[in-house]
Amino acid sequence: MRGPKPEPLLLCAAAQAALLQLTRRHTTPQQIALRARIILAAASGLNNAQIARDLDLTVDTVRLWRRRWLALGAVSLQELPALDRLTDAPRSGKPVRITAEQVCQILELACESPEHAGRPISQWSEREIADEVHARKIVEHISDRHAARLLKRGLSNRIAGAIG
Repeated sequence: MRGPKPEPLLLCAAAQAALLQLTRRHTTPQQIALRARIILAAASGLNNAQIARDLDLTVDTVRLWRRRWLALGAVSLQELPALDRLTDAPRSGKPVRITAEQVCQILELACESPEHAGRPISQWSEREIADEVHARKIVEHISDRHAARLLKRGLSNRIAGAIG
């Protein structure tokens, strides 16, 4: 017994070229490349079951990405590029408690000498940073480990910005 036919998916030349580029680029994350292959296969006229079989996926996964692509059909590629269309939707979760400005203040603090803050140490430790952040009322509460993670992430972003 056959099920309902999926809605046809038509691609303009620009969208097809963008999707092909995503599948061929070595720097494209594999899940994005796979989603691009799903859309290209759907545009070639294959149904969801055929695509799922060819790409070794579930029919639900193929159906999901076909529907998402079709739902964004009214938006032009200039407004929402193919890569953004194939990226996961934002997920709900706990709201951010530490703002970008506060992270910058924490990074600035870490760049200072501990002696300027009246600390009898030569290098910041996780605990000392967290205590000083709390003492300066940059944030209400921060764990030692979270302060260290923010510093590590901030430092790697600065290095990447300097290199790139």
